[in-house]
Amino acid sequence: MLKIEVKGKEVYDETTNTFIYTEDTILLLEHSLKSLSEWESIHKESFMEKFSSNQMNAKDISDYIKCMVIEPEDVSDDIILSMTKENLENIINYINDSKTATTFNDRQTKEYTNRFSKKEIITAEIIYYWMIALEIPLECENWHLNKLLTLIRVCSIKNSPNGKKMSKREILASNKALNAQRRAKLGSKG
Repeated sequence: MLKIEVKGKEVYDETTNTFIYTEDTILLLEHSLKSLSEWESIHKESFMEKFSSNQMNAKDISDYIKCMVIEPEDVSDDIILSMTKENLENIINYINDSKTATTFNDRQTKEYTNRFSKKEIITAEIIYYWMIALEIPLECENWHLNKLLTLIRVCSIKNSPNGKKMSKREILASNKALNAQRRAKLGSKG
């Protein structure tokens, strides 16, 4: 969970031609499957595809921040507009954080990725499917998304020798999601 303080300030609203004054606000945010699902319900497109390809506009980012907010329950656009560059950088750094000590062999990741060529767009429903298929409790939807994706990948790797394999398509999609997050973290579009 990320806690940020948004300092109150005077903001000019061009639509109403008025000045709006906001108060200091403490926000508690969580980058989770639940927040991703909520954003996708609004925008009807894959958050992970759009975020990892650096195609999110200011409205997309504002909406996602609102979806991430746990407290207070209702966050106005004015509070989002009052965020500083530092607030936004903290949020992006938090989204990109792995939140785990688990690492994967890059060679293994490359082998998995090279084996499959069919592209699958990762959406909240795909991730929920992986959770159900791997018997991961649904309460984990509230975990930091990167930590949840790491758990999904670990479960699929650990279950493989026991005959409970994810399909090639599922493994590719899981690896693709993790690679996209790594590329986004490094600022690469490739």
